Amino acid sequence: MTHTSLASWLSYIESQHPAEIELGLDRGNKVLSRLNLSRPKHQIITVAGTNGKGSTCAMLTQYLYEQGYSVGTYTSPHFLAFNERIALNNNPCNDAILCRAFEAIEAARDGIELTYFEFSTLAALWIFDHSDLDYWVLEVGLGGRLDSVNMVDADVAVLTSISLDHVDWLGDNLEVIAREKAGIARKDKLLVSGVVNPPDSIATTAFEVGAILRQKNVDFSFSLDQDVWSWRGNDMSFANLPIPSLPLQNAATVIAVLVYMGMSPNKEDLARLFSTAKLLGRFQKVSSSPDIYIDVAHNPEAALELASRVKGLPKQPIAICGMLKDKDIGSVMAYLADAFSEWYCCDLGGIRGAKADELVNSILKVAPNLPANNLHTYTSVESALPSALSTAKQEQRPIIVFGSFVTVSDYLALSQVKSDL
Repeated sequence: MTHTSLASWLSYIESQHPAEIELGLDRGNKVLSRLNLSRPKHQIITVAGTNGKGSTCAMLTQYLYEQGYSVGTYTSPHFLAFNERIALNNNPCNDAILCRAFEAIEAARDGIELTYFEFSTLAALWIFDHSDLDYWVLEVGLGGRLDSVNMVDADVAVLTSISLDHVDWLGDNLEVIAREKAGIARKDKLLVSGVVNPPDSIATTAFEVGAILRQKNVDFSFSLDQDVWSWRGNDMSFANLPIPSLPLQNAATVIAVLVYMGMSPNKEDLARLFSTAKLLGRFQKVSSSPDIYIDVAHNPEAALELASRVKGLPKQPIAICGMLKDKDIGSVMAYLADAFSEWYCCDLGGIRGAKADELVNSILKVAPNLPANNLHTYTSVESALPSALSTAKQEQRPIIVFGSFVTVSDYLALSQVKSDL
């Protein structure tokens, strides 16, 4: 079937499988075998974890590119355009190459049902194969063992963090979830774990697979000293590194990946990386007067990171928050209820979207003394934004837009529209 635009292709692939998520490798592997793809000149780096995947992929990609290597990076989800998911040397692919990739996948699948994510993953692999790259950096979408990214064998597997999330798909305890995520490891290949307090199943899985495990606080470590930090491991050390804008835990894991895969990074290159690396939607300042930050924090671990970032602001901020109802809303609010002077809670659309009233009820459960007039409900980010902006300007407070990729995407779409006027 031929489609004339990327929008048409995306609409088509969304309709090709009845389920949004269906974990498993059989369907994708059948199509992958028909594509007869090669591998990059050097290595495939696959990144899994509950939080920190995106920032880890971003830092690895930037470092490798700045060292003169060509890099393909596959991440998800996107904010404004599907093109964000598949990048060549840090630049999103254009519509034309994406359409060619979808045409190739469509021809190869020959009636095999693929989910939207499987279709997308295969397209990314096809594009990378046809771009003659040095490295592929692949972000796992959900879990690890049965995620479609795991169709290709990783030369370097990376685990960023493990916490309770997607329990309906991955299991209801950390040991089970960690085993699923560690399923990206391969025999005689490197598995770098940046997980703090790692479940035993990571080491067990590495032993069963025969992977070469290197763990934070066992094989490498880092320490913070006011406004600089240090890393040590594998008989190497780096002192007085600049604090990155992305999470420090992930920066430490990135150094470990580079060191143990034999890149021999130097301090000057690392300092430049951590001074410049950024990622859309990770406590990112996107506007001034008032200051507006966006953050995709949507689970307890990310909420704890956001709470620590908020403490560094000169004034207590205002929240614009929308969440999906299958997230641990109660735990997120437990970390953040007192972090904001005022809450503008929004409904999110779709069957997974939580209502603003649900967010308010969760806040009141953990902060029952919070004044009722500090909690506001709206039907959308669009309807909440004018009121939040008015309060922020009057009180000279910053705004944090957070709670979901959907929330941040809605805000970015609104701000893009305004900038285009």
